Amino acid sequence: MLLSERERIRHCRACGTLVAYQVPADDNRERAVCPACATIHYENPLNVVGTVPVWGEQVLLCRRAIEPRRGFWTLPAGFLELGESTAEGAVRETVEEAGAQIELGALFAVLDVARVGQLHLFYLATMTSPALDPGSETLEARLFSEDEIPWDEIAFRTVRETLRHFFEDRRRGDFRVHQAEIG
Repeated sequence: MLLSERERIRHCRACGTLVAYQVPADDNRERAVCPACATIHYENPLNVVGTVPVWGEQVLLCRRAIEPRRGFWTLPAGFLELGESTAEGAVRETVEEAGAQIELGALFAVLDVARVGQLHLFYLATMTSPALDPGSETLEARLFSEDEIPWDEIAFRTVRETLRHFFEDRRRGDFRVHQAEIG
């Protein structure tokens, strides 16, 4: 993925010197390299983690209170924080966005969104109670049966694909890990 000029690293995080983009020795791609201290700065994708929380036959969705896609529905998910596992981050995001208490299940979807430098990971989850207490990033949290899902109001393609796979797997009675590249 080529980053725009606005997104590129400009200054060395170690010493503050203006970096130069070049291919370092023993590498195969252009990196931000500090001419003063020789630090090489690697630009890696952001990880988005979340859950598919289920209560009985219903799935939990959150209506976004923030951009992008404010007012649209999504699964509880967000950026992984330093120092936490993907599973810990998925649970944290579910609590922060919906106030839902869950038992985390298996990894369910791995979705590459290379054009924006993101990797989305969704876990299956069973809610331990139907009680919800949405956080500040959520306008509304609600349980939906499959026929109630507001498909035209789903915020992101990764969420739409994850939900589609979930309902297909549930009908089949066999859940597996799904992987896809989202263009």
